[in-house]
Amino acid sequence: MKARRGRSGTAGALVRGAGARRGLTVATVALVALLGATGTGLAVPPPPPNPSDSAITDAKGDANAKAGEVGRLTNQLAQAEQKLSSLQDDVELKQEQAMKALVDLQTAQDEATQAQNDAKSARQEADAAVGAIEKARADAKKFAAASFEQGSTIGSVSAYLTSDSPKDLLARAQLLNAIGGSRLNAMDRLQQAQTEKANKDSAARKALELAQQKQDAATRAKGTADSAQSAAVSAQQAQAAQNTQLEANKNSVEQQLYAAQAKVNGLQGQRQRYQDWVAQKQREDEERARQAALRAAAANNNNGGDDNGGGSSGRPSPAAGSSIEAVIARALSKVGMPYAWGGGNGSGPTRGIRDGGVADSYGDYRKIGFDCSGLMIYAFAGVQGLSHYSGYQYTSGRRVPLSQMRRGDMLFWGGSGGIHHVALYLGNGQMVEAPQSGSYVRVAPVRYGGIMPYATRLIG
Repeated sequence: MKARRGRSGTAGALVRGAGARRGLTVATVALVALLGATGTGLAVPPPPPNPSDSAITDAKGDANAKAGEVGRLTNQLAQAEQKLSSLQDDVELKQEQAMKALVDLQTAQDEATQAQNDAKSARQEADAAVGAIEKARADAKKFAAASFEQGSTIGSVSAYLTSDSPKDLLARAQLLNAIGGSRLNAMDRLQQAQTEKANKDSAARKALELAQQKQDAATRAKGTADSAQSAAVSAQQAQAAQNTQLEANKNSVEQQLYAAQAKVNGLQGQRQRYQDWVAQKQREDEERARQAALRAAAANNNNGGDDNGGGSSGRPSPAAGSSIEAVIARALSKVGMPYAWGGGNGSGPTRGIRDGGVADSYGDYRKIGFDCSGLMIYAFAGVQGLSHYSGYQYTSGRRVPLSQMRRGDMLFWGGSGGIHHVALYLGNGQMVEAPQSGSYVRVAPVRYGGIMPYATRLIG
């Protein structure tokens, strides 16, 4: 049945093909008749222009000139981008130095408060000792006056008159003399205690003066760090503005180059450039979609938790532990969390703080997240407490050469001016980090540009 249907279908196709050929023939005849009758009655595309050799040469020369200008601007922009990157590193360094100054200022303020409390206690003890001595002195005066009035120690006359024997009389006299002596000895001890308390009071005052000097020095250092950070931010912003202008100039000349190339290459060149643009646009769209997904994940996490906890996945954060894998699990649980300068502690992400510059421009003080050192504080919460300053974290454990670094070590970036970034090494050339304002906690390949020669090991 299938074979017969196939043969009958083939026969039908032959019949239809013959009919089509007859139709084509008729159409051809009609077309010839139409052309013959009307000449130009059919709309035929006009031929493309045929430029002269001199016009093509001039167009190529113009395109080459534009290409040379684009190359020059590209080199300038590359140099400017390198300078901007260096300035960005400097800003990060100044931010970390500002954080160090903030930590040192808080420490100095705490020491000054403790010194004030110690001085207050010492003064109170000295005042109490003075009061006791004054009372003992008054009692001694009364005792002496009464003794003088009776010719001897208080009660001595009655003691002598009521004695039954010379031996009893002598015993009573010795007792009364001892009582008077004990009063004087007590006064001497009180006076000695007052001297000791006065010495303590003097030492407390000196400690308070020293603590206040440290606090003043820390305040000045904080002001210097803030000024340096402000200057670095201004330089970075000025360079960014210059880069923007260079980018605009480069884009303008590129547009001229594209026009010149289109004039030389025609539609084929335009199509190639359009395909290049589509590919670039697709990459940009994919990147925007990825960033949107990260923001959505971070938003979902923030909506599902409080200001001090929660991971990027919405699952409970791993418990703090002293093993390398526990440390890494805690750090990785925060991938996707927003970067927030000054954010993060041993319990989880916290609201960022103001820095008066770059971080403020990204609104870090409104975000819940981590900065680079805050992420390390959270990851190593079960191992040891870390200061919220990457420079102090660099010296918080045993330092090993980079050639010997292993999973769970901290990596640092900086230079002669100090440390400005820290990340946790995962092994296989990968690390987890909170990179910078406007970004998120992420896993990335280890960057060796500007890396410090040693890793810091807290476990093992």
